[in-house]
Amino acid sequence: MSFFPGNDPSVGDAFACDALELMVVPNARDIGGFPVRRALPTAKRRLVGPFIFFDRMGPAILRAGQALDVRPHPHIGLSTVTYLFDGKIRHRDSLGTEMVIEPGDVNLMTAGRGIVHSERSPEELRGNPLSVSGLQTWLALPDGKEEMAPLFENTARAALPAFSAEGASGRVIIGGFAGMRSPVAAYSDTLYADIRLDAGARIAIPAEAEERAIYVLDGDVEIAGDRFPSDRLLVFRPGDEIVVASERGAHFMLFGGASLGSRRYIWWNFVSSSKERIEQAKEEWKTGRFDIVPGDEEEFIPLPAG
Repeated sequence: MSFFPGNDPSVGDAFACDALELMVVPNARDIGGFPVRRALPTAKRRLVGPFIFFDRMGPAILRAGQALDVRPHPHIGLSTVTYLFDGKIRHRDSLGTEMVIEPGDVNLMTAGRGIVHSERSPEELRGNPLSVSGLQTWLALPDGKEEMAPLFENTARAALPAFSAEGASGRVIIGGFAGMRSPVAAYSDTLYADIRLDAGARIAIPAEAEERAIYVLDGDVEIAGDRFPSDRLLVFRPGDEIVVASERGAHFMLFGGASLGSRRYIWWNFVSSSKERIEQAKEEWKTGRFDIVPGDEEEFIPLPAG
């Protein structure tokens, strides 16, 4: 998904839980009837592991005649990860890829030195009400990989390792968790998992990853005696095992990984360790030096002013 216009999310009310470093309350923005909640970046926390951007898309029902139409736009220095719970999105990119993203699949698009893509509701589904619910996250590429050749990878839901024990279940999206490892490529130490808790269940989050957080999608979670509602980003303190429980059941994403160890700048759809590289990318998009998207050549998102 393109970098939707929006303000930084805000830090939540004070809490007593010593296990948490930060709680973030995402700011919701309505994009033509389509709600988007941005949890990262924030003024107080720019990254969690390599995750530099975290958008909750929907859930929403687009009325008949409405559609998702994110025109072609560029990226550098990052991988986008699109993960849907409901609905379908057609992805096209400047590599010539055309792929309809299905719920539970993982679309990993690595921009590297530069890629252009569009995301739209499939033409064959238009004219009927369309449901859309999912996540888009950006992973900043590590030193030495920022200018790698762009590539695209789709991993079907069936290929993702699944776990289930004592009321806790889920899938490993990227990296390793619960003794299993995802086949999705990772260019730095990355943790990303989709986890559900039945009523009264709990799950331990080991301290193996240097940086860890969860985003609560549905239900309430309890951590060290404090309860947190849905649409909260909870960043854990490093070094200790965290137990996440739920009295009535919950659905959340666990994510994080190793710190990149160097600063990253983000402007519009560009991520880089160099401000000069971002300025170069801005000029390249403005002057038409990025590649086109086959099958979607007629439109594009202009470079924002400022």
